[in-house]
Amino acid sequence: MAAADKVFAGSIPKFYDTLMVPLIFEAYAADMAELAAASSPGAVLETAAGSGVVTRALAPRLGAHARYVVTDLNQPMLDYAASRQGADSRIEWQQADALHLPFDDASFDVVCCQFGAMFFPDRAAGYAQARRVLKPGGRFVFSVWDRIEDNAFADDVTHAVATVFPNDPPRFLARTPHGYHDVALIREDLRRAGFASIEIATREKVSRAPSAGAVATAYCQGTPLRNEIEARDASLLQLATDRAAEVLASRHGEGPVAGKIQAHVIVATG
Repeated sequence: MAAADKVFAGSIPKFYDTLMVPLIFEAYAADMAELAAASSPGAVLETAAGSGVVTRALAPRLGAHARYVVTDLNQPMLDYAASRQGADSRIEWQQADALHLPFDDASFDVVCCQFGAMFFPDRAAGYAQARRVLKPGGRFVFSVWDRIEDNAFADDVTHAVATVFPNDPPRFLARTPHGYHDVALIREDLRRAGFASIEIATREKVSRAPSAGAVATAYCQGTPLRNEIEARDASLLQLATDRAAEVLASRHGEGPVAGKIQAHVIVATG
């Protein structure tokens, strides 16, 4: 994973939340919130919270006296998430690295992480941290994207942008969000971290947007793919976005568009 893969700053948090979240994250956030709240936890830790889509879905499901600690490595994303959340005394916002959690052992009933594990430099170490802060019998609930070929829009955008930079195609989407999809490897990393019970469900959903242009803008300007494009030639950001929109429209239509998305949803206990 490149260093720029973890940079969610500048205009990315707003584009990410207003474009990417409704496109691909909201549907899975509802699943995550349901799983995290199923055991009526008294203390929940969310890592890699991003712009807060799971936070907004999970907070209403928690008890009146629950403690909910929401963290992210990127302060700009955490600030944006907090700005979107209404006043709630149960929620604590804290910048934190999921590989070095600043919390005591056995502090939480549930640790949840939606589409963040792919960004961990050492996944087994991140999982071990989650297990460390979980109480005995606590649950680690997280999700990762399946391979890029099973996620139509991300695959189309990657191929389209590559035509703008044929000698050095940006590979962020394939490398990082969709680069950790091997179920056997996920199980092995969790076992190395000390988890004994591992349930993995592969869930297919449909991604929808008002237009191909909206999808292209979401991926090219609302994710670290933007950083890769601008690092090559910032003046070509709009051209890359337009090229992606053209390819998406040719494959999915000129009006509202829909495409397959697929992810693995994991529940692990010690």
